Order: sequence, then structure tokens, then C-alpha cells
Amino acid sequence: MPPPWRGFERGEREYRRIVVALFAAGFATFVQVFDAQAVLPSVRADFGVSTAQSALMVSATTIGLALSVLPWSWLADRIGRTTAMRLSLTVATALSLLVPAMPGYEEVLALRLLVGVALGAVPALAVAYLAEELHVSWVAVAAATYVSGNTIGGIVGRLVAGPLSETVGWRLGTLAVALIGVIAAVAFWVLVPPARGFSRQAAGAHPFVRRVLTQLGDPVMVTLYVLGFAIMGTFAAVYNYLGFHLIGPPFGVPEVLVSLLFVAYLAGTAASRMAGALVRRVGPLVPVLGGFGVMLAGLGLLAVPVLWVEIVGLVVFTVGTFTAHPVASGLSGQLARIGRAQSTALYQLAWLAGTAFFGWAIGLVFDADGWGIVLLVLAGVCVVSAPLAAVGLGVLLRRRSPVGGGEGSRDD
Repeated sequence: MPPPWRGFERGEREYRRIVVALFAAGFATFVQVFDAQAVLPSVRADFGVSTAQSALMVSATTIGLALSVLPWSWLADRIGRTTAMRLSLTVATALSLLVPAMPGYEEVLALRLLVGVALGAVPALAVAYLAEELHVSWVAVAAATYVSGNTIGGIVGRLVAGPLSETVGWRLGTLAVALIGVIAAVAFWVLVPPARGFSRQAAGAHPFVRRVLTQLGDPVMVTLYVLGFAIMGTFAAVYNYLGFHLIGPPFGVPEVLVSLLFVAYLAGTAASRMAGALVRRVGPLVPVLGGFGVMLAGLGLLAVPVLWVEIVGLVVFTVGTFTAHPVASGLSGQLARIGRAQSTALYQLAWLAGTAFFGWAIGLVFDADGWGIVLLVLAGVCVVSAPLAAVGLGVLLRRRSPVGGGEGSRDD
């Protein structure tokens, strides 16, 4: 009987290929999700819709992602993680190339929804794939690098689409982003090595419904999903509506310059890598709680009506978000007892649902009550979430019995 698969470790060639390939997959996914966030003012003007309605261009894609992560996890248990992610990126990039050709806003939203459905494999499977292929001691670090690919993809999508929407229109701006997505998808196809840790027999050892219900019946796992909903929902709301806030009085910042604010995403890239290293030293609870504290500090600075202070606040808020989020994301794979792919898919569903819900609902608050009330609502979300994290990842996790064998083990 062959020895259990130990997983690749940092320094090995396959480890580097996996990490770079997953970085490219995350980049390809989120460059095509959040490019729309930078063109919302142009879309609003082009189609004559409200602020909240224009934000549906982002929410449609995240809703599609949320709807598809569990089906993709089911399919991947049958065809393999890498095959599923390759199929996902191929279909999604093809659909993204068609979005700019849609004549009306309803057609744009429908196709953006389908793009999200197609893209769902990467967020659903990436962390599960890392947990299967890498040694357990390096999963959190590699997951942080994957998340940094997400953030850099988000930056590039916004920085390319935003300025282009001001000069040549949002259609050509989003087309340029789709072409960049094609390049990143090809990089994933070329770099990702054959899977070593995936086993169809182990992955299918329990019925699909049982794998899902096991996660939903575990208070620690539910805590992670609620945290993902809150963290990324708050994040999406800030990035969706800060631009509208700054192009209005008293700032009057030109829309093309507002797009440059998305460079603040780079702070999230650095923070996600720092968080992965921090988990190895002090465990998961400290970076999650610290992340919420930094998010609150950032929201406080965003309330100050001075442009440079608001920019600093956005950077601080982004650092807090990407201190907490990659830790919770990594734990969704590591702490699963069975059905690791379903557990990570549920976490992705949760944060994507938060992005879609807050990304739309906070627009209603913004239109009705303004930026200050938006910040108060988001601060309230953070204040409620921090003690939840302390209970779920502190008290409940300490009382939880160790993860057993079966699908919670390396062969999941």
C-alpha cells in the first residue's frame, strides 16, 4: 500500500507551479468580476439607470458565482479539480468577450450573470485543491498567494476598464479586460501540474447532500461562512459607492481619477500574504479580530470629508479586509471534516452572496441617506462580526473534537 500523499512543500518545482497557476486562475476570475465596478458611473449614464441599478452589473456576476460554486464542487468530485477549473475559465472568458456586444442593460446583466456562473469553479475549488496538493503547513501561505491573485486581478480590471470607459466607453473598457482574462486563463492551462492528491473515490465517499449538511451543522464552519458574508459584503459596498461619493460634492473628483483609487487594492495583496504568515505564528483568531479592528479604523477615516484622509482610510480598510478574509477562506478547507470541496464552496458562496447583497442594498441606503449612514451601517456589521469570530474561532474551535479521517484527511 503506498504511503499517504504528503503534499508538495515550498522549494519544490511543483509547489511553485501550483502557486503561480492558482494566482493566474484567481487573477483571471476576478479581473472579469470587478472590472464593472470601475465603469458604474458610465453605465449609469449610458443606460439611464439609478445608482443602485447600475451596481447590479457587479452583483449579477457575484450572484452567478454564488449560485454555481456548489454545482461546480459536485462536478469537480467527478472530473477532477484542475479539469473543472480549466473548463470554467474557458467558458467564462468566451462569455466575457460577448458582454460588450449586448445592446440593452437587461442583456448585459443576463450575460454578466452567466459569466459568474461559468467562473464559479475557481473560487469553489482553489483552496480545496491547495489543501489536496500541498503539505498542510504551506496551505495557508499558498491560499494567501491565491487571494493576492484575486486582489491584483480586481485591481487590473478596475484600472483598465475605468480610464478606458472615460475615453472610449465602457464597452471597449470591459472588452480589454476580457482579453486580459484570456491571457491569464491560458497561463493557468499551461502551468497547473497534474493532480496528485485528488481521489475520486475519497471525494465521493459520502453523498453530496451529506457533505453539504455536515458543514452547515458545524458551528465552527457556519461561523466562517457568516464571517465571509460580512467581511466581503462590507468590502464590496465601500468599493461600489466610494466612487459615487467622491465624484459628488464637496470633492468633485473626475471619474477617470476615481478609478485610480482601486490601486488601494495593492494594500490588500500585501496584507493577505502577511496574514498567511501570521497564522503560522499565532493561529487564526488574532488576524481575524485584528482585521475587523483595522476595517473599523478605515471606516472611521472614510467618514472624514478630506480627500487625502479618505484615500488613507480606503487603504487602511483594505488592509483590514485582506487580513481577515484569506484566513477565514483557508480555514474553510483546512477545518472541513468531510467534503472539503463543498466546505470551500460554501465559504465562497457566503462571501459572494455578501458581495451581491451589500453591493446592491447599500446602494439604496446611499441614495436615500448618503455616505455617512452607509459607513455607520457597515461599521455596525463589523462590530457584530468581531465577537462572533471570537466565539466561533476561539471558544467553539477549542471545544471541537479533532478532524477525523475520511474526507477530512489528505485524500479528501
